[in-house]
Amino acid sequence: MAASFTKSAWFQGLAVWAGTQYIRLCHATGRWESVNEEVAKPFWDQGKPFIGTFWHGRLLMMPYGWRTDHPMHVLISRHGDGELIARVMDNFGLKTVRGSSAAENKKRKDRGGVAATRAMVKTLDSREYVSITPDGPKGPRMRAKDGAIALAKMSGAPMLSVSSSASSRKLLKSWDRFMLVWPFSRGVIVWGNPIYVPHDADDTMMEQKRLELEAELNRITDEADHMMGQLTVEPGKARFKKSIPAAGAEDDDVSHAS
Repeated sequence: MAASFTKSAWFQGLAVWAGTQYIRLCHATGRWESVNEEVAKPFWDQGKPFIGTFWHGRLLMMPYGWRTDHPMHVLISRHGDGELIARVMDNFGLKTVRGSSAAENKKRKDRGGVAATRAMVKTLDSREYVSITPDGPKGPRMRAKDGAIALAKMSGAPMLSVSSSASSRKLLKSWDRFMLVWPFSRGVIVWGNPIYVPHDADDTMMEQKRLELEAELNRITDEADHMMGQLTVEPGKARFKKSIPAAGAEDDDVSHAS
């Protein structure tokens, strides 16, 4: 009975309204600062697309991380509460792509990944912007998967990392340690440096870029937390990956991320 109630159109509409108003309240009553936004500014000013990347647990205040005069398409999973998140994003003028980005040579059942990836490549080709949570929708927390790397390779667009923190917050006991910001907080949104993936990147290079993205996202997340006087969040346990071969070694043992 309770499950059917939470799936009702009335309840979901209320949840979307409440979530939207809460985010607006936190931003309106807080003092938010953007750090290193000059990295993104030339792309916006020149109409050059990029792939925004942020950890799933720092999703809440991301609608205020983008310039509203440039269309942003957020990849939202079909899993779980994706529909509610998509509707909240729409209230902030952000468009959504449904599905999960597909890594190359994926040998498992596709969940809309191929269609989503094609849609994002088309969006970038149209000189618009996309954003992805590389650890979503189920983790491990703060561990990058291959989707953003594959998209950067196919599109030629760079990945720009962004993260946030707040002086007053609660970390939920969810897999992603979701950050719930309290109203009247000081807050910060921190941008990272662009990461490019060559069109001819092989498996070794793809894995190097995945690790580079993961390290950059964790670096700016730690920086945001330190700026707000917060303890850092430890990444989840990494899934097993074969090591990157040394220069000159065979590439056969390098696997794609799951």
